[in-house]
Amino acid sequence: MRIAGVGFNCIDIYENLNRHYPTGNSVDFAIHMSRFGVKTSMVSVVGDDEYGALMLQALKKEGVDISHLHTKPGSTAVFKMDLNGNDRVHKEKIEGVMADFSLTAGDVDFILKHDVIHTNLSGKVNEWLPHFRRSGVRVVYDFSTRVNEIPGPILPDVDYAFFSYDKDDSFILDYMKWAHESGPGIVVATLGEKGSIAYDGQTFYREGVIPVEVVNTVGAGDSFCAGFMYGVIRGWTIQECLHHGAKVASEVITGFEPY
Repeated sequence: MRIAGVGFNCIDIYENLNRHYPTGNSVDFAIHMSRFGVKTSMVSVVGDDEYGALMLQALKKEGVDISHLHTKPGSTAVFKMDLNGNDRVHKEKIEGVMADFSLTAGDVDFILKHDVIHTNLSGKVNEWLPHFRRSGVRVVYDFSTRVNEIPGPILPDVDYAFFSYDKDDSFILDYMKWAHESGPGIVVATLGEKGSIAYDGQTFYREGVIPVEVVNTVGAGDSFCAGFMYGVIRGWTIQECLHHGAKVASEVITGFEPY
C-alpha cells in the first residue's frame, strides 16, 4: 500500500506566540500514515527559503518520500494563525510558490504508482482526479467546511469525501445523502465536540469524541481522516474506522502541533 499527499502544503505561523510548524491537510495526513507504518509520499512545491527547508526536513524525518516535493525560487506558502482559547483560527493564507503549482508529467506518473491519494480544495489537482481514478488510484478528498461551495463537480471523482460541520442535524444528513449519490462510496462528516458521522449509502454510523484536555484544535480533522482511512486500508468496519479516527484526533489536540 502506497499513499500520496498531493497539493497544498504550508507553514502555520503564530506571530503572537513566536511559534510555527510545517503543515497542510495532505502533509498532516501523510505524516500520520507514515507513523502508522504506511509508505507515503508528498507531491507539491516549496520555496527556496528557510520554511521550504523546514518542510523538507520535517517530512524526511517522518519517513515521507519527498522525491516529488519540488523546490522553486520564491516563498513557501504560509498561513498566519491565532488561537481563540484553544481553537485555532486561520487569519491569512499567503500562497507563495503554491500559487503556480501544477503537476508535471513526472508527478502524474509517480502518483499512478500509488494506491490512494489525499488532496483538498487548495491542492490544484482537480482536473487530474478522473485520470487517477480510471487508473485505479482511490481518491480521498477533504472538503473542510465547504458544504455550500464547489463540491458538486468534484464529487463524482472522489472515493472518500470528508466534510467538517458543527452539528448533527437534518441538513448534514441530507447533504451526506446527496454527496454519496454524487459519487463517493463513503461520506464522512466530523462535527467537532459532537463527534462524527459516516454514510455508506445505506446506514449512518455515529461516533462520539474521546474526552481530553485540549491544547490546540489544529490538525483534528486531518488526524481523524488519517485514522479513519488507516482503518479502511486495514479492512476494518466503518464503526471501527470512526472510532480510530476519534482516537487519533484526541491524541493530536492535546499538543500544539497538528501531528
